[in-house]
Amino acid sequence: MKFPIRGAYAAPLLAAALALTSAAAIAQNAAVVNGKAIPKARVDEFVQMLAGQGRPDTPELRAAVRDELIARELFVQEAEKRGLLKRPEVQRQLDMSRQDILIRSLLADTGKANPIKDEEVKAEYDKVVKEQSGKEFKARHILVEKEETAKQIIEQLKKGAKFEDLAKQSIDKGSAEHGGDLDWNTPGTFVPEFSDAMVKLEKGKFSQAPVKSQFGYHVIRVDDIRDAKAPPLDQIKPQIMQKLERERIDALQKSLRAKAKIQ
Repeated sequence: MKFPIRGAYAAPLLAAALALTSAAAIAQNAAVVNGKAIPKARVDEFVQMLAGQGRPDTPELRAAVRDELIARELFVQEAEKRGLLKRPEVQRQLDMSRQDILIRSLLADTGKANPIKDEEVKAEYDKVVKEQSGKEFKARHILVEKEETAKQIIEQLKKGAKFEDLAKQSIDKGSAEHGGDLDWNTPGTFVPEFSDAMVKLEKGKFSQAPVKSQFGYHVIRVDDIRDAKAPPLDQIKPQIMQKLERERIDALQKSLRAKAKIQ
């Protein structure tokens, strides 16, 4: 037979139950601010983010994170009390933040469901190798605004003037400080007019006529020529991964746009 709990027995049992509930809540929360709980999981997430930046996970760090989350909660509660949540500009910013979070989650979920395969990276790397095959040129140039100035420079070079000295008058200040040096590059690095003239020059020779481009008039000298070599896969794999990820994002956007009703 069951007996109802009454009188002197009821209050202690109820208090004990409330105490157990309170203890369980405390175990799950880092703090409770004006009745609003801050879960311990939020502290863990914050600490993990800081640990990823090189901060050691210590009791002192966790205490500091707890204080920071309490301060944030106090600020949020005060903002809500003042009715700031109802302001249109606040609503717009919250909506933008919500979009950012959802978009990041969508892209992360898409990448997880369809990760980039090693063979895709290798295929993209093979394209890089093919594009960078051929010759590399170590060239110098002097860039001037007028054709007549370029012709005068060429005449001075023919008379034995040093290219590096004449390069000081180049309007390309970046290379002028280094004797016109453009370092090693493949022809595709330059505008067509420049590269077409450069590849016709032999090692140690300079252009016998000004080379006109959208930037002005160039006098070019080729210091050396070598076979081009693509960098090793490990060196450029991060850039290849980024390129493939961008292509997947573009493909997803095009797919969604094609199915959407946009007015």
